[in-house]
Amino acid sequence: MKYQARLSLDVLFKFIFKITGLLVLLLLGGILTMLVYNSFSFFLDVKPLDFITGLAWNPTGSSPTFGMLPLILSTTLVTIGAMLLAIPIGIGTATFISEYASPGVKNILKPAIEILAAIPSVVIGFLGIVVLSPGLANLSNLPNGLNALNGAILLAVMALPTIITVAEDAIHAVPKSYKEASYAVGGTKWQTVYKVSIPAAAPGIIAAVMLGVGRAIGETMTVLMATGNASMMPTGFFDSVKTMTATIAIEMGEVPYQTTHYYALYAIATVLFFMTLLANLLGEFFINRFRKYHAA
Repeated sequence: MKYQARLSLDVLFKFIFKITGLLVLLLLGGILTMLVYNSFSFFLDVKPLDFITGLAWNPTGSSPTFGMLPLILSTTLVTIGAMLLAIPIGIGTATFISEYASPGVKNILKPAIEILAAIPSVVIGFLGIVVLSPGLANLSNLPNGLNALNGAILLAVMALPTIITVAEDAIHAVPKSYKEASYAVGGTKWQTVYKVSIPAAAPGIIAAVMLGVGRAIGETMTVLMATGNASMMPTGFFDSVKTMTATIAIEMGEVPYQTTHYYALYAIATVLFFMTLLANLLGEFFINRFRKYHAA
């Protein structure tokens, strides 16, 4: 009787987990279908190539232009800047927590990082305006510091908890036998860390980085508040920029319903969806490559 009861529970939970997995796929497919359907209405009026490669975004002008290239480059610039800051700091912090920190320090650092993840993005954006922006303005001799660098620094702060937490778990999960083998052949602590622990944890570290990239690309409120929202081609980190997420957030609330401008925002969301998907696919590719390398 007990065996039959356990078997029936296994079948029940297998069915539940299968349904939840299918629901996630259905939800994702529904979102993609809605985006593509509304984007198609836009591409009846504007050619996709003109939309992607256009140099000006001015949908409310006397002669509306729907060039998305400045938005794509602005989003990419801010994301790359954020990752240049967040990746070394995040992996370094994760390595310190996992390999060097005492139990007391670890018990302080990990909750502090979790608290950082809980800070609302609007608060991060506000701090960027009142604290970081004046300093950047003085540094660059500009009227204000609302630029790509401001947004990149804030996004790096927001991505750090994800990168640190996932990377620390990956490094901590490296088998002790790997480290003991390194010590046995005369390896120092530092040599063991960067030649054994970090390479062995590479798939998890890459996953942490890709999650950080997704966090940075998809953030809205912080970049809306801190980057200046200028729809121009960016030339550097001290330029005011307008990201794709900020464009959707600013314009969706006031755009007339079922107009070309309205459907253009869905087209932006579709491009953003595929950019995020591409980032995840690249992450999976490199993760699998590292796993095959270690298996060999």
